[in-house]
Amino acid sequence: MAEFIPFNPVSFPETEMQERATEWYQFMDRRRTIREFSDRPVPQALIEELIRGASTAPSGAHKQPWTFCMVQNPEIKRQIRQAAEKEEYESYNGRMSDEWLEDLRPFATDWNKPFLEVAPWLVIVFKRLYEVVDGKKRKNYYVNDSVGLATGFFLAAAHHAGLATLTHTPSPMNFLQKILDRPENERPFLLIPIGYPADGVQVPKIERKSLEEVRVLY
Repeated sequence: MAEFIPFNPVSFPETEMQERATEWYQFMDRRRTIREFSDRPVPQALIEELIRGASTAPSGAHKQPWTFCMVQNPEIKRQIRQAAEKEEYESYNGRMSDEWLEDLRPFATDWNKPFLEVAPWLVIVFKRLYEVVDGKKRKNYYVNDSVGLATGFFLAAAHHAGLATLTHTPSPMNFLQKILDRPENERPFLLIPIGYPADGVQVPKIERKSLEEVRVLY
């Protein structure tokens, strides 16, 4: 039987709750994905603290089926860029449908990914399909859901700390497992360049869906 301990919830007056929720929305609404980074260094301890925050995310049966790989080494970043651009070139020149390419056109993206070398850190999130305990496989549950939640926590924590991020998903991403020599029970989930935005960086002029478009009241 699992041991239980008292829970000490955070509590605020209702008015303050509403204020805090609004402030959080307004702050997070300023978060933007960028593709042009400064090479300004970011302390290792800061990235590690963001990962600690991400690891507070809920997970199926509390298995915490994630690994966050921090890449600062220029040679490894170069290898990742070369492999990613190879896959991206294939995608932009045959794999992607015309509809997909048309949807990407407003963002002016292509197969060139210099940010993979410019950003001071690449954080590669791996999902752990199972664990090996005493030589036997132990299943992890709701792996994609759990890792997705932890990744969202990481992105929010990075914005809260004043850093910019990009969610990059070259497909397929198996090269990341090979380059980083990750074990058989791990699969790449997301590649996140993180750092300070480049001076004068611009982002597409877009609007998020309104509350009425994303919520249904019953």
